[in-house]
Amino acid sequence: MTLPTFDTIKLDVADHVATITLNRPDRLNSMPPAMADDIREALDHLPGLGARALLITGEGRGFCSGADLAGDRSGGGAVSGGARSRNALRSHYNPMLLALANLDIPVITAVNGPAAGVGCSFALSGDFTIAGKSAYFLQAFVNIGLVPDGGSSWLLPRLIGVPRALQMMMLGEKISADQAADWGMIYKSVADADLLAEAKALATRLANGPTIALGTMRKVLREGLTQDFATTLDAEAKGQFIAGGTADAMEGIMAFQQKRKTEFKGK
Repeated sequence: MTLPTFDTIKLDVADHVATITLNRPDRLNSMPPAMADDIREALDHLPGLGARALLITGEGRGFCSGADLAGDRSGGGAVSGGARSRNALRSHYNPMLLALANLDIPVITAVNGPAAGVGCSFALSGDFTIAGKSAYFLQAFVNIGLVPDGGSSWLLPRLIGVPRALQMMMLGEKISADQAADWGMIYKSVADADLLAEAKALATRLANGPTIALGTMRKVLREGLTQDFATTLDAEAKGQFIAGGTADAMEGIMAFQQKRKTEFKGK
């Protein structure tokens, strides 16, 4: 299996777990538009690589310190002017975040060090966000006279409620990993030395699960955040129809009847 290579990220696939590592450690993995494009392209490759779960982390001392204020190779930085910022978001960052949200496999983010600006939004886009004790989350936009982007205005109120979302956005204060876990903003906070091992163990567990059912779960849950109850009930019924017709569902029933461990194949 030949994996594609990228300028700003690393992609690896092992035991059905794909790992995307943001790879600009000298800049704390700040994200120029080119990195957003690389991530989106990597996501497009995942189905053909047999990935059944995705793990995202950062190389070095940080997860992602935000958009690259200096811009990418073309000089089209995401925060280098109103019109250019809007275009960078619409053409690079937003399509990448939508592609991540629309994946058919579970996503785990392992947050090491700072997750600031769009890096905060990106970190919280995982189904499971695990952070090392030294990590922190920062809505840095107000500190430079900008407004939150990367989906923060949608994500944060749903994760932690409006008062705490406004605290992060309007005061621009760092939220530690422990505080984020206490708020329910992330899945858990762990010792820095245990971060990757914990994240990989969770990713492996999910990769060995009923992939179609898991993908349908994340889709129905996210859509349900903006739908009424009746529409969500119908979406669950449709999802059950899809999952119930899979080989994994049959395996689950047989394993239950035979009182043995399931062996899901992701089909």
